[in-house]
Amino acid sequence: MTQPSPAIVVKNLTKSYKNHQVLKGVNFTVQQGSIFALLGSNGAGKTTTVKILATLMQPDGGRAEINGCDVVQEAGAVRNEISLTGQYAAVDEMLTGRENLRIIGALRHLPDKNARADELLDFFRLTDAGDNLVATYSGGMRRRLDIAMSLMGRPPVVFLDEPTTGLDPQNRLAMWEIVKSMADSGTTVLLTTQYLDEAEYLADHIAVLHEGVIIADGTVDELKQKLPQGIIQLQFKTEADLQKARELLTGYPIRRGETAFAIDVQTDGGAKQFADILNKLNYWNVADFTFAPKQPTLEDAFLTLIGEK
Repeated sequence: MTQPSPAIVVKNLTKSYKNHQVLKGVNFTVQQGSIFALLGSNGAGKTTTVKILATLMQPDGGRAEINGCDVVQEAGAVRNEISLTGQYAAVDEMLTGRENLRIIGALRHLPDKNARADELLDFFRLTDAGDNLVATYSGGMRRRLDIAMSLMGRPPVVFLDEPTTGLDPQNRLAMWEIVKSMADSGTTVLLTTQYLDEAEYLADHIAVLHEGVIIADGTVDELKQKLPQGIIQLQFKTEADLQKARELLTGYPIRRGETAFAIDVQTDGGAKQFADILNKLNYWNVADFTFAPKQPTLEDAFLTLIGEK
């Protein structure tokens, strides 16, 4: 069976602002109908990459294609294939939700703009508020409307740049389900996010962008496998015991744990290092603690890959 062509292909993409090189040769591929997460710290180049792919900015070097169309040489054709939702909702507060959608439909010359608006209001759970002014919408409702507007023309490829920024936990979860539904319907989604739990839940494939280059890519499980196995979670009862343990275990990579007075200690997974940790703590009378092995998370993998302690 013939494999479908990739929806997005990025090869050796470079971009500089004056004397600062933001992208230093970025490479990745996104398969059709998948959710692809581009992770990176602030300033890593995520938004610059998305702007180039969305034809809002030209690269200095390299090339990128959307459904076989070059983003520089065939920018007009690319724009017919994509939609971009930025970090902040771009909606008209003086219009109703339905009117916002219909305007986009008119700009795209959609023959079924009214029916499509009703369909999206239902899909995004905005039907009851469809005839209300957007000025009365909550932040989560505005965000949902913003993404609905980007889908009016049924684009096969959608860029979501930090789609849940500023949303409360309930609205974040609702947005996750919407993104999943978009991919289930065949839409290709490229997602940039700083929320690692978001990427872990949504993405079929993840790439880590650091200092202008992709330093790792793969599924969540594949990225986790890049970690040394053997993270031990130590839980202490006092701040004093915690600090003493940090001093005694300076030879091991240590990160803050998930609860108060807890740390995660990275070992090679062998019995020798495990015994060494317990012996040091017991010898120096740091005895009132519990320990347990911990499965590595995407956050562990991300921080290890970018070299953060």
